[in-house]
Amino acid sequence: MSDLFKSDAPFASQGRANRPLADRLRPQSLADVVGQPHLLGPEGVLTRLLAARTLGSLVFWGPPGTGKTTVARLLADAGDHHFEQISAIFSGVADLKKVFDAARLRAENGVTTLLFVDEIHRFNRAQQDSFLPVMEDGTITLVGATTENPSFELNAAVLSRARVLTFKAHDTDSLNALMQRAEEAEGKGLPLDEEARQVLVRMADGDGRAILTLVEEVWRSAVEGEIFDAKVLQEILQRRAPIYDKGQDGHYNLISALHKSVRGSDPNAALYYLMRMFDAGEDPLFLGRRLVRMASEDIGMADPQALVVANAAKDAYDFLGSPEGELALAQACVYLATAPKSNAVYKAFKAARRVAKEGGSLPPPKHILNAPTKLMKEEGYGSGYRYDHDAPDGFSGQNYFPEKLGRQEFYEPVDRGFERDIRKRLDYWRKLRSERGED
Repeated sequence: MSDLFKSDAPFASQGRANRPLADRLRPQSLADVVGQPHLLGPEGVLTRLLAARTLGSLVFWGPPGTGKTTVARLLADAGDHHFEQISAIFSGVADLKKVFDAARLRAENGVTTLLFVDEIHRFNRAQQDSFLPVMEDGTITLVGATTENPSFELNAAVLSRARVLTFKAHDTDSLNALMQRAEEAEGKGLPLDEEARQVLVRMADGDGRAILTLVEEVWRSAVEGEIFDAKVLQEILQRRAPIYDKGQDGHYNLISALHKSVRGSDPNAALYYLMRMFDAGEDPLFLGRRLVRMASEDIGMADPQALVVANAAKDAYDFLGSPEGELALAQACVYLATAPKSNAVYKAFKAARRVAKEGGSLPPPKHILNAPTKLMKEEGYGSGYRYDHDAPDGFSGQNYFPEKLGRQEFYEPVDRGFERDIRKRLDYWRKLRSERGED
């Protein structure tokens, strides 16, 4: 480990006993940070940047409680920068101007400023653009933190001047390590049996700050000599809601996982993600609407009943509400996952829409247009139309496309499910059309 990471400061600072445990155990050196070896390990990205003393502006992207703020502060210490912290939630353009002016004064005295911007995605586009001049001239080294995908939330100009580093949610090992550090710092063990310890880890949901908050709550709740099992622990602490923002990445990631599990014909994975979203408080009607979409996009005519089942499940939930109606959505989810798959209608839809947009306002052929007036009859409207029910096999084979466009082929059924039968019909009609000289 580089000397840049070493510190003689104790892991748990003294004189802060009244502060929350998570604050008291805040790492005092980069070597103390756990859970991000890809960034801070011997071959980690930040380790290499610090060794080269070319930090540059950075964007820290990751879920809450993974150490983004702590690492930014420790980077400033390791690089001899002045550390300045603001939050995009509470700051505006005037605040930024003051910070930039102060940084310029420090720069004149040879002191560089590391500006840590928490929740940087909360700044609007114009506010984000205000960082560009001071990033370019070296007035500040920007370290922005965000829980949202920078590709969607940050200006391209900012991203082009900063390196995005991904912070990962804590795994079981790192959360257990944090619990052990807490026990060492407090000089006492947690009153939990082994199963309860692992339940506590799951409750933290990958959040390092959360595990220490829960540890503190366990110590507050236990009487002397008491050992909690998993059941008692859950009763005392209740349950920490999963990290899930219905308008942000967690929402889109899980609905994507659900959709792809259904498309991939894995009913078990599909049910798992459906339950994850139920558990996180997602609107079941939103899920019902997405199941209806999946029925059309990924199953289509391979099983026409899929759309009927999905729509019926949505209506059943609307009728029953929670929790009874959720079972209907689960049934539809399993039906869709186990149904034969085809995106032939979806592809035909997109192809037909493209041709319709590109072709302009082409008139249909006159022989399939009605002629309610004498003038229209004289113009040839309806002339030559052949009534299909009077034709052999109930199929006339005549052309229905605009004459300037010609016959198009959009829908190509796959050889799965009900579309096998549809393909046979289309092939038969194509043969008749060819025999009757209509192709």
